[in-house]
Amino acid sequence: MAVVLVTGMSGVGKSAALGGLARLGYRVVDTDHGGWVADLPLPDGTSEPQWREERIDALIAEHERSGEPLVIAGTVLNQARFYPRFAEVVLLSAPLPVMLERVAARETNPYGKTPEERARIAADTAEVEPLLRASATVEIDTRAPLDEVVARLAELVSGGASRR
Repeated sequence: MAVVLVTGMSGVGKSAALGGLARLGYRVVDTDHGGWVADLPLPDGTSEPQWREERIDALIAEHERSGEPLVIAGTVLNQARFYPRFAEVVLLSAPLPVMLERVAARETNPYGKTPEERARIAADTAEVEPLLRASATVEIDTRAPLDEVVARLAELVSGGASRR
């Protein structure tokens, strides 16, 4: 069984996919919630949301020892540090208009409702998504039905073949 990272931009369906996996009995951790991320300083004096590395390390180590499957979701600056420990790095993607429609309609997360946040999603999609795509082992287009996305993720978590 595997430890898998699910990453992608706001509105691609990470939370929905994790919910589907959780209903199937998989352990899922959405690092946007529960103190997994902190706004940490960068060398240039600015700050950026990053994983609390000691917490992520302990979480992954627990599952490496147990062999139990785990799906971690998040998109943060320092996630690449952990790539060697993931069986798969899965990029969930969708066209920008689909993502913006989803964030406008969702009721579980207020992010993406303001014009400034929507502009940030567009800018991040242009700048960050190509970097995520270059390092992903698998990309799943979330315009597919949610049950298909969840089934593909479950296959990967259970040790199914990928491009790796």
